[in-house]
Amino acid sequence: MATGNAEATKARILEAARDEFSAHGIAGARVDRIAKAAGCNKNLLYIYFQSKETLFATVLEQNLRRVYDELRFTPDDLPGYAARVFDFAMAEPGLMRLMAWAGLEQETGEVALRNAAQSAKVSAMEAARDADGPAARFAPEFLLTAILALATAWSAASPFGPRLNPWLAADPDTLRTQIADAVAAIAGAPRTGP
Repeated sequence: MATGNAEATKARILEAARDEFSAHGIAGARVDRIAKAAGCNKNLLYIYFQSKETLFATVLEQNLRRVYDELRFTPDDLPGYAARVFDFAMAEPGLMRLMAWAGLEQETGEVALRNAAQSAKVSAMEAARDADGPAARFAPEFLLTAILALATAWSAASPFGPRLNPWLAADPDTLRTQIADAVAAIAGAPRTGP
């Protein structure tokens, strides 16, 4: 089999696996459905990825890498970061469900990429922290978690926003502004982003 064909097959498998895992999680996903959607033999999945759990971990890491590559983080614009996370979460419901499944099933262990990205953000927040500023009341880890929770509260994976306030989800511009304003108030930061 040619290298180009193998890479194209792997790409199709990863795309089909993302759809399957987003819809069903690790436990509910079926390798035969992934293979059928990818247009390949089920044995190829095991040749390329060894197990369903390894395939899930690969899909999760690949998609988390996209998140970290596409979402610019600067500690001096936390409201803008929250707005960008909100936009990304609303545009990527499959990825949000995939991350929810990863959190629920916990079978894949820690994702090194996620831990490194979070540590880098926390370190940047620590370095930019004003000891006398309003955000000093909160540990950077807490503040980052609060920002991410607010920014993703209306995403496909949240049990709160879209279910409790579906009318707000119909107005993403207002939601984005309110999320950025809430983060600005919590962090004591000026509103600089969209």
